[in-house]
Amino acid sequence: MKGATTGSTAVEVVMLGERTVVGLRERVAPAGQLAAAIGIELTDEHWRAIRFLRDDFRTTGATATLRRVATVGGIPTHTLFALFPKKPAKKMACIAGLPKPHGYV
Repeated sequence: MKGATTGSTAVEVVMLGERTVVGLRERVAPAGQLAAAIGIELTDEHWRAIRFLRDDFRTTGATATLRRVATVGGIPTHTLFALFPKKPAKKMACIAGLPKPHGYV
């Protein structure tokens, strides 16, 4: 477990194998840093997907699958692949600070 500070906000980052879990209270800096680490520059469209994942996680207690983001979140699958190339479910969850979706291989 690592603690970091961005500005005046303390951020808790927990590394669990392939998972990176960032405290949900901190939003902008860690997500931007995690995205930059995997070569993604966050735009408003990226944030729309990330906000949906976080809100849905608070409601359901599980990370949304690609299908759920597309149907419930209203973001087409082809757009998700354009925003988060190759492995959009894993990349979205990582940037949002959430565990991988259930059933993700």
